[in-house]
Amino acid sequence: MIAVDLPGFGESPPLTGEVSIATLTDSVADFIREQGLDGISTVGQSMGGRIVLELARRSVGGDTVALDPGGFWSDREVAVFSATLRPSIAAVRVLRPVLPALLGNPVGRTVLLAQLSARPWALSRETVLPDVRGLADSPATGAAMDALTKGPKQQGAPAGSVPGRVTIGWGRRDLVTVPRQAARAIELFPDAVLHWFERCGHFPQWDAPHEATSLILDSTA
Repeated sequence: MIAVDLPGFGESPPLTGEVSIATLTDSVADFIREQGLDGISTVGQSMGGRIVLELARRSVGGDTVALDPGGFWSDREVAVFSATLRPSIAAVRVLRPVLPALLGNPVGRTVLLAQLSARPWALSRETVLPDVRGLADSPATGAAMDALTKGPKQQGAPAGSVPGRVTIGWGRRDLVTVPRQAARAIELFPDAVLHWFERCGHFPQWDAPHEATSLILDSTA
């Protein structure tokens, strides 16, 4: 398994030019080609889910698993997404020094993560802290939000045009990419199989880790 940091996230330097879903996808496609990984299965969640679907649309990679992907919202839904998540990211940055303490408390987790998890109080600090710190620390977070909210919506792939199997997983209680968007995703990717995560929010790897792992392994075997 290879875990890729997008440009401007983790230890990867930011893009020097435009930051968009297209250019972020270009960077992943270039990495796949440069490393001789043609046909590799790809897995992503949220913006990463959108990027792996875009790779499949471009016929890059092999089997694809997209968990709660962005890009399938209506104009009103993307406006709500932007208006609610941007202040949350700003708050996390302000609270960066005290995040370990806040996320170590069930009440703190519930307050900070209610939009992202169906059961934030039940999560552990060790599970959520790396992802929350990533939102706070990554220099490309703002640019990525602009790419998601101000750029074009996700295009689809006609039946028979994707390079492998496509599986789309969606949390029934997702408050970020709301569940009704799943129907649009399947309409645009008619070859895809839809899997519902019950009692799950935007992060299946948080709320249903064993189920998410099994889905990924079964869909890319």
